[in-house]
Amino acid sequence: MRIVIPTQLAAALAFCSLLAACTESKSSAQTAPTPPPTAVSVVEVAPEAIPILNELPGRIAPTRIAEVRPRVSGIVVERVFTQGSRVEQGEVLYRIDPAPFRVQVESAEATLQRAKAVQLQARQHADRQKELGERNIASAQQLDNAVAQLAQANADVAAAEAGLAAARLNLEYAEVKAPITGRIGRALITEGALVAANSTQNLATIQQLDPVYADFTQSANELMRLRRLLEAGALTSPTPGEARVLLRFDDGSEYPHPGRLLFSEAAVDETTGQVTLRGEFPNPKGDLLPGMYVRVLLEQGVQKDAIAVPQQAVQRDTSGRAQVFVVKSDNTTELRTVRLGRAVGERWVVEDGLAGGDRVIVEGLQKIRPGAVVAPSNWKASAKGEAPGQARAESNGKTTVE
Repeated sequence: MRIVIPTQLAAALAFCSLLAACTESKSSAQTAPTPPPTAVSVVEVAPEAIPILNELPGRIAPTRIAEVRPRVSGIVVERVFTQGSRVEQGEVLYRIDPAPFRVQVESAEATLQRAKAVQLQARQHADRQKELGERNIASAQQLDNAVAQLAQANADVAAAEAGLAAARLNLEYAEVKAPITGRIGRALITEGALVAANSTQNLATIQQLDPVYADFTQSANELMRLRRLLEAGALTSPTPGEARVLLRFDDGSEYPHPGRLLFSEAAVDETTGQVTLRGEFPNPKGDLLPGMYVRVLLEQGVQKDAIAVPQQAVQRDTSGRAQVFVVKSDNTTELRTVRLGRAVGERWVVEDGLAGGDRVIVEGLQKIRPGAVVAPSNWKASAKGEAPGQARAESNGKTTVE
């Protein structure tokens, strides 16, 4: 038997079903839990003074270098020093055969004794002539002759004394001594070699390696730009004569002892357009050797009121512009475009787009979007590498301040 439902009754049943479904959906929406805010780590930026450190190529050079040369001629009979060792100033390095110089000393001593004997005789004669002249027995001419002979005898004694001093000096020079304290290189002659006092022959080379120089170069244009910024007040200069200079080896490791800037050349190299600068570094362990290639980190100014953010907080859009997420006062996020300057260690210096007090998201960037509500917490800078305020050399060796 077929049951026929009236049209009005069917419409009423359909409406009731729809109403029940809507009521159930609304009830489900009211009871669904709201997702919690996304946890992010933020760093609150603040203006700070960041030193401008340029990384420049350089070479190590000794502070003093001396070529050991003979001051008298003769046969070398002994080499005293150990090659490659440290020698002190005045230490004997070579001995030249002293026998001829001893003979010269003995001859000079005999000449001096003879001159003194003649001097004694001339003095006695002059005294007698003076006494006879007072008694009107000797003439004035005889007295004058006696006085002249005494003066000549005195001169002969002085010449003999000078000759003896020269002979003793030559005997002393038979021992070739170190003119400076430092490390001596290889011996350039052996025992039995004939050396000459007036030749250009070099017996050995001594280099003073504590402290040492680091000679490095910088572009003249870069140097002039920094000076203009200093004059404009955008930078402050380090204390004159106390500019910090650091060293970094070719393998990237840092030299533990800081140095000081001595001077910069007053001329520019015509072929390279570079200015040569020189720093001085202590070298107590002898780690720095002449000719070694190093990277010199030179502090040439301090950027005032600079703002820096960790590098991992910076993102790039499709056009390459730098962007950071900033947490506003209501804990919602804002995507902000910034202009970056130089890299300082693990941080970027932000030239435009941020102000002191802004909270920049460092961790949790993958889970957020502009306008999202977040739960910010302080970023542990010490656990991520470089702490705020530390300044190291720019990775590209250049300073970018616009």
